[in-house]
Amino acid sequence: MRHLRWLSPVVLLALLAWPARADVKLPRIFGSGMVLQTGRPVPVWGTAAPSEKVTVTFAGQAKEATAGADGAWMVKLDALPVSREGRDLTVTGANTVKYNSVLVGEVWVCSGQSNMEWTVGGVLDVDKEAADAANYPIIRHIKVNNGHAPRPVNDVDGNWTVADPGTVRGFTAVGWFFAKTISKQLNVPVGLIGSNWGGTCIETWIPPEGYRLVPELKDLAARVDGWTPTTALGAAKYAEYLTQLKAWLPLAEAAAAAKQMPPAMPAEPVSWNDVQAPTRLYNARINPLIPYAIRGAIWYQGESNGGEGISYKQKTQALVGGWRQLWGQGDFPFYWVQLANFQTSDPSKPEGGDGWSRLREAQTQACAIPNTGMACIIDIGADNDIHPRNKQDVGARLALWALAKDYGQKVEYSGPLFREMTVDGARAVLSFDHVGGGLVVGSKVGLAPLKETPDAPLKWFAIRGDDGKWYPGEAKIVGQTVVVTNAAVTKPKDVRYAFAMNPAGANLYNKEGLPAVPFRTDKD
Repeated sequence: MRHLRWLSPVVLLALLAWPARADVKLPRIFGSGMVLQTGRPVPVWGTAAPSEKVTVTFAGQAKEATAGADGAWMVKLDALPVSREGRDLTVTGANTVKYNSVLVGEVWVCSGQSNMEWTVGGVLDVDKEAADAANYPIIRHIKVNNGHAPRPVNDVDGNWTVADPGTVRGFTAVGWFFAKTISKQLNVPVGLIGSNWGGTCIETWIPPEGYRLVPELKDLAARVDGWTPTTALGAAKYAEYLTQLKAWLPLAEAAAAAKQMPPAMPAEPVSWNDVQAPTRLYNARINPLIPYAIRGAIWYQGESNGGEGISYKQKTQALVGGWRQLWGQGDFPFYWVQLANFQTSDPSKPEGGDGWSRLREAQTQACAIPNTGMACIIDIGADNDIHPRNKQDVGARLALWALAKDYGQKVEYSGPLFREMTVDGARAVLSFDHVGGGLVVGSKVGLAPLKETPDAPLKWFAIRGDDGKWYPGEAKIVGQTVVVTNAAVTKPKDVRYAFAMNPAGANLYNKEGLPAVPFRTDKD
């Protein structure tokens, strides 16, 4: 079966020798307190003795399967309605496995690096937030604690946990506030699968299939295929490796007989032993989740790829496309967080372009991938902390995308997003999508809602004309547009907004309190 592919001969032998193999066994993504996805077929799978009949019983359904020669079996429960009632799911074969307090609701994978890994225990107003968890026992969380691996593995190290004031401090904070917003609006259980690792690059989360989908990543795809024995290139490299191994063995035996050091053993064609190596975290922390039924995924990562531009868009295409292909659940929703403002930028250099500005641009461009979206948080970062402690707004802004796109709620889900620039004499006139109730100048401080400051000047606009020089932009809201000028620019060519590592105080919003997404009109 798909989820048992790519096992090395050593691992296969270990499985065959496993004394508990005759017992029905499920991977630990299944457990008491879990949430099953509503509204779509729910795969349940595991191992048993070859040819053993296995029955899965839940919510009045009984589904049967017969384990194959390799012991693998799978059933699919029919689509389930939402249920806030904890019920038992029972799996019966030669033995019986029972999971209790199983709910049916919305399941989301929460992945990325440390800002997704960051727990509720480290957020603003943590005591208040922890106490509020008593109101949401229908939110459940499992943290995947696997390491990294050269090949896909098939089980997780983790357990489902019910939210309460004590446990919630260990939940992914972004995931928690995302789930709380959805659960509060829809009164549904939410299951969070926290699969994340601080300081990791995007490459390690991408499966081989994802690399092959993006022509611009062909060199990375070839490297990955070279250690994947199911590909022609990988098979050839393994054949070469086995030839070298056969030639090495008698030399090693002779050296041992002579009590001498043997020559170095040929290296197996696998990824280097580093968490940052392509596919390593996909193998260990995403593959064992597949094909667990989910609604979608949220993603907070990019700091470790902060020096990139368009290449990050391409890697996002590989990430999203690879996960979707292997999960086999269609183009499920995939929403990410644009990196927050951080460190400092020089306001005397209006052109910006420093630090993460181009990485953020690539994150915006990646929204062209169908059924994806991005929460902009350019207004809640800190110059001295790469981990914004205000995860409440991060999770809530991601949830707006899900509420609008997946759950049919009529809410504004994005801040103003640049659409086009027209020139009217010496004026650059900017139009936006997602103006909501209207464009406003505002100030966001901590967890407080947006405060409109209509008399304050708009900040972090820049403009250039025929001379190619960038000048500070004098920007004003005019109706549903922003008009940008500078006395030195008589024929505007381009405009930039908040295109800097830390455009501190960037203050263009819509009335719904969502910040305008940084942009530039030029292609330099």
